[in-house]
Amino acid sequence: MKRRKASVKPLRLQKFLAEAGVASRRRGEELIEAGRVLVNNAVVDSLPAFVDPERDRVIVDGAPVRIQALEYFLLHKPKGVVCTNRDPAGRPRAIDLLPPLHTRVNVVGRLDADSTGLLLMTNDGDLAEQITHPRLGVPKVYRVEVRGQVPVDAAARLKKGVYLSEGKATASEVEIVHRSRQSSVLQITLREGRNRQVRRMLARLGHPVKKLKRVQIGPLSLKGLPAGGCRRLTARELTGLRKAVKAASRRQERSGAGRPRKRSSASPKRRSRGGGRTGAVTKAQRAPTERSAPAGPRRRLVT
Repeated sequence: MKRRKASVKPLRLQKFLAEAGVASRRRGEELIEAGRVLVNNAVVDSLPAFVDPERDRVIVDGAPVRIQALEYFLLHKPKGVVCTNRDPAGRPRAIDLLPPLHTRVNVVGRLDADSTGLLLMTNDGDLAEQITHPRLGVPKVYRVEVRGQVPVDAAARLKKGVYLSEGKATASEVEIVHRSRQSSVLQITLREGRNRQVRRMLARLGHPVKKLKRVQIGPLSLKGLPAGGCRRLTARELTGLRKAVKAASRRQERSGAGRPRKRSSASPKRRSRGGGRTGAVTKAQRAPTERSAPAGPRRRLVT
């Protein structure tokens, strides 16, 4: 007698969406809570939610989705190529340089049209979010040529940080490779990501960028890959990349970055002039110290 094939272990719905290349888990949760996800023709708008990948039918914004093989590509972006998947101007896109695929892949950490260098392209939403998350700090290395002769203290100033419109931006490592009256070359490592961060930091120092090339993301490099070329990541490279993400996550945990502060359940007290307790602080008195700071601008990782 033949045994019935056991069903695949149910997956959390947001994990299913990530593995299907629809969105990262965090973004998947937003799609679910917005009522944009249907499972077996029924709207699912609360969590937790689970699906059987083999039996359940999942639809997002009217389009059926299913888990597809994960793809990981390394691309050497030439100048003039854009990272968006849709460009009304008809410019060449990074995805046009990939071989034909049966799944949609996205750029991890964009470069602007004038910049060149390493791009990682994948449909692994979770890994993409981990690499680009500003708190995790996966290192990204850039080789930059600027106008003019940078001062000898330029490296120290970039590492100390310069102020941009959304706050202080810092470089993790800076090496001055070459200095002359006409131009200078620097190698800059970032562990955070902001819109056109390298260009804006150097512009604040009075040295506009002439050329910018990303040469490394974590353990991945452009070695042996010509401009316009692409290839799939090797198993060894993918393992190394995941290790780099885990190492960055452990470093964040040790530093306590982003850890919420513990609040006492007891009401705050104030002292009278004589040193005794006078009871709970009034709402008006504690408002200035407890008012939450306004949310900062959402960051796009374009360099």
